[in-house]
Amino acid sequence: MTRRDALVHLATLLGATVVGPRLAAAPIGSMQAHGFSAEEIALLDEIGDTIIPDTDVPGARAVGIGEFLAMMIADCYEPAEQQRLRAGIADIAARYKQRYGGSFVGGPSADRTALLNELDREQREHHAALPPDGDPHYFRILKELTILGYFSSEIGATQALRYLEVPGRYEPDVPYTRGDRAWFN
Repeated sequence: MTRRDALVHLATLLGATVVGPRLAAAPIGSMQAHGFSAEEIALLDEIGDTIIPDTDVPGARAVGIGEFLAMMIADCYEPAEQQRLRAGIADIAARYKQRYGGSFVGGPSADRTALLNELDREQREHHAALPPDGDPHYFRILKELTILGYFSSEIGATQALRYLEVPGRYEPDVPYTRGDRAWFN
């Protein structure tokens, strides 16, 4: 190896150590939408917000669930699974348009909820008949990712749940009244 080659490799290595962490720490929305269009992100936001709507705490749209779902689908699933999930997302939009004649995004909450309840029943039936090596229904995956994204966000962890940053000592029996928020730490 020549001195020049060694310097080129060293510069590449040092550059990667500086740039890599900056890319990993980039805030959501500052990078590409992982191959999803703005319309698809808006649809994912609307699906997430129908699953976890605003109540006395902000809903899934407030945590940017559309970008989270796009990132998880693009980064954590094999290409075949990504295609299945994207086809499922398109299926939700197509079913809504066929049934209600408009766009899922901005449509009446009651219509969106009715469609997602139907999909939830469909995925439960699919799951009950699923062989051990079978693929789960796309709506089950979207619903699970929505719940994961919401409750691991700052809003979900601190406003929807009771967040205790430093748990202190172990208390095996904590008073709980029905209706209290669950703990998260």
